[in-house]
Amino acid sequence: MDFSLAWLGAGLGAGLVVIGAGLGIGKLASSAMDATGRQPEATGAIRTSMIIAAALIEGVAFFGLVICILLAIKA
Repeated sequence: MDFSLAWLGAGLGAGLVVIGAGLGIGKLASSAMDATGRQPEATGAIRTSMIIAAALIEGVAFFGLVICILLAIKA
C-alpha cells in the first residue's frame, strides 16, 4: 500500500495550519498596534487581550498539527 499520498496530505494540512495561524496572529498584532496608537493609555489591557488571543490561536494551530501528524502515522 502506498502511503505517499497520506504523507503529502498531512504535509499540506500542516502547511495550511501554519499559514492560517501566521495570518491570524499577524492580523491580531496589527489590530493591537492600531488600538495602542489610538489609545496609548489602554496599552496594558490591549497587550493582555492580545496575548490571550494569540495563545488561543496557537492552541488551535497546535491541534491542527497534531491531527495532521496522527493522519500521517495512521496511514
